[in-house]
Amino acid sequence: MRLPALFAVFMLVTVAVAFGDLQGVFVPDLDHPAIQYTTRPLKDRVSELNRRIRSGGVQLKFDGGQGYLRSVLGALSVPIESQMIVFSKTSIQMLRIDPRNPRSLFFNDSVTVGWVPGGPIVELAAEDPSQGVIFFTLDQKPVERPQLVRQDSCLACHLSYSSLGVPGMLVRSVFPAPDGTPIRKLGDYITDDRSPFEQRWGGWYVTGRSGSIRHMGNAIVTDAAKPEQMISDQTLNLKSLKGKFDTDTYLSPSSDIVALMVFEHQMHMVNLLTRVGWEVRFAQYQERIDKAPRSHDLTEGLRRDTARELADYMLFVDEAPLSEKIQGSSGFAEIFSAQGPRDSKGRSLRQFDLERRLMRYPCSYMIYSEAFDGMPDQAREAVYKQMWQILSGEEQENKYSKLSLIDRQAIVEILHETKKGLPDYFQPVTH
Repeated sequence: MRLPALFAVFMLVTVAVAFGDLQGVFVPDLDHPAIQYTTRPLKDRVSELNRRIRSGGVQLKFDGGQGYLRSVLGALSVPIESQMIVFSKTSIQMLRIDPRNPRSLFFNDSVTVGWVPGGPIVELAAEDPSQGVIFFTLDQKPVERPQLVRQDSCLACHLSYSSLGVPGMLVRSVFPAPDGTPIRKLGDYITDDRSPFEQRWGGWYVTGRSGSIRHMGNAIVTDAAKPEQMISDQTLNLKSLKGKFDTDTYLSPSSDIVALMVFEHQMHMVNLLTRVGWEVRFAQYQERIDKAPRSHDLTEGLRRDTARELADYMLFVDEAPLSEKIQGSSGFAEIFSAQGPRDSKGRSLRQFDLERRLMRYPCSYMIYSEAFDGMPDQAREAVYKQMWQILSGEEQENKYSKLSLIDRQAIVEILHETKKGLPDYFQPVTH
């Protein structure tokens, strides 16, 4: 599906704003030979599940309550404990969504699944290692071999300056009216781990403890002239969502705060990985067409712009700090932490801190993802070099001082033992 030319021009202007320091923005057509978003064979987990269903290797089960939801989660290894619940009307099934009938989302490292009680479809978004996010729906009708159908129409919302100009994910925080409709005149926020907590989770339910940390979760605007009054002691630190709606209809009564924090981090990371990969593929294509190799200039440009942006985010350089301890409600933190991989000292990039910051060792677990490994070699090498400059202390900019020597040593040691394909120059830091 080709984007209209006018929209492509609009993207050219707005992507630069969303991508921070990015210079020399590009906006190829989705069907550009370097990209081929709609035509390349897919390697995402949902497409693989489709192939297994067609071959008879997997059979999805339909039940009367949630339809295919539970079976899909099991087939894709998406934990129920990852459930997050959003009550704002901000999705394709918005007409069915309100605070009494919210939408539930579940995720793992590569797939997000959405479901609304009474809805005709299950929604899925899967990260293809090179193509970005691919969107699918599954009809909630019992058939012998159900198929998950690709839906490029989702790009009407999921391809914008907010997703960095590539097919990606959005975590939106809004000011919800009593029926869940976003009050547009009050604005909204696209959030990730850098966002102030007071801007997060508007239109979402949030369970777990955050102490006196204020956020917009669980709150409804009753007076648009005084939106700050939506947050109160009653909207914070909810143990369960029972009483808010019929939680028996859902797989869990939780919308875990730790899951929400991880999800925010991961969704922006997915967009960054796709963006950097597409930048390099487009530039390499232009080099071949021009027959004038500029690989050195390209690598240096990546280190200066896109690789710096990605490396900073991977190392949580601009993460919003925690002022109090965060505690989840569903067991998500325990399940997530147990996945590893771990080094010989038992350390993992999936271990949480939750007192000062999100992760104990501030380097994204997404470095193990297929999306990271799926970037072009030149892009991945540029990111590694920028990460090493930061972790080795060669990069002297003041903002990197928050990464202590102990943190840097631990990150390098963990990666040295657990990350396949790590460059040889990643050696434990000594001073």
